[in-house]
Amino acid sequence: MPSYVHRCPACGEFEQVRPMSDSAAAASCPDCGASSSRVFGAPGLRAVDPGLRRALDASAATADAPAVVRAVPGRSRRATPVTRDPRHARLPRP
Repeated sequence: MPSYVHRCPACGEFEQVRPMSDSAAAASCPDCGASSSRVFGAPGLRAVDPGLRRALDASAATADAPAVVRAVPGRSRRATPVTRDPRHARLPRP
């Protein structure tokens, strides 16, 4: 069952576990019995894998201002070695 946070005007916030079908029902404060309003907050995302969380945060950070790429990734600045072996000449070319 989900837990819902409510705010009492006199006592402050308290948490109440109740079925989703009763989520819209009014809640009374456990200390003073006053009627309280439900507080809407961020969902609990504790079960997300840390690697996935880092990837989501990184993609959100670059959504408006992507990083500038200055070079082609994965390419080396060194020249490709040339071989003089005649057997290599018969290999298929990409």
